[in-house]
Amino acid sequence: MLTAYVAVFFCIVSLGVFIYLVDEVGRSLRPSGALKLVARMGRDVIKNVYPRLLLGSPGTMPGSLKIPEGKPRAEILNQREGVVLAFDTEGLVSIAQLADCVIEMLPQVGDFVAAGQPLFRIFGSGEIPPVKSLYHSVAVGPERTLQQDPGFAFRIMVDIASKGLSPAINDPTTAVQAIDQIQYLLRHLGSRYLDDEQRLDDKGLVRLVYRLPDWEDFVGLAVTEVRQFGGTSIQIARRLRAMLEHLILTLPEERAPALKRELNLLERSARRFFPEAEDLAMADVSDFQGVGGKKSLNNQR
Repeated sequence: MLTAYVAVFFCIVSLGVFIYLVDEVGRSLRPSGALKLVARMGRDVIKNVYPRLLLGSPGTMPGSLKIPEGKPRAEILNQREGVVLAFDTEGLVSIAQLADCVIEMLPQVGDFVAAGQPLFRIFGSGEIPPVKSLYHSVAVGPERTLQQDPGFAFRIMVDIASKGLSPAINDPTTAVQAIDQIQYLLRHLGSRYLDDEQRLDDKGLVRLVYRLPDWEDFVGLAVTEVRQFGGTSIQIARRLRAMLEHLILTLPEERAPALKRELNLLERSARRFFPEAEDLAMADVSDFQGVGGKKSLNNQR
């Protein structure tokens, strides 16, 4: 009899655990759950790729990419097609230092490279680095990942927003949820130093030059398509305005020009899509809920 009671008890417990797991999996598969997961992973990637905080003091903004002068001594071609997933900066610096040369990595993380496409260029009067070592310093795979690619986190969230704004779906609330997480990532990214796209050896000599997105690239990626696909939605116009105004207020002054350009474009889009004065007046209001909330930026820091 005791055995039967124990068996029934554990059956009930197993059923409860199963229902709980189904509920958790269902929640994680909803757009809001996916967006939160991507934003959390994106924040970790941003922290790893851009470890230094931007304090807003003069001279802390990275400069433009400095391509080595003169003709390259060699060009290393890619061996197999795929997407650049990550590269070993310290390893490439060490390779360049041993060969007394400067290595320029041509594609950036997230780029597709075909077989036979240039992968590296070698500058300087030193030796040509071992090609096998150069290949081992770059990871190429079938599709983009978040390993060293914070732009991919924005890409995923923008795609979710774009699907929600599709005429076939017409779900602007999902797009607003995406903008919530985009704002979260932009604020985290905008407070960090975005790299000067070069690495020096222990003697202060440039050994590696590479490419990364700059602040304007990230802002354009995060805002442009959402603004275009959501141009006829008052909800999206209000939520985007709230995000841009919030970021202008809370991020260092150096970040403001790109955000103000997007805000200006948003205002021009609103005038184009909302010919009625009443609709235009509604679209010109900042609202963190899109529709239904109130403008309140003073306490958002």
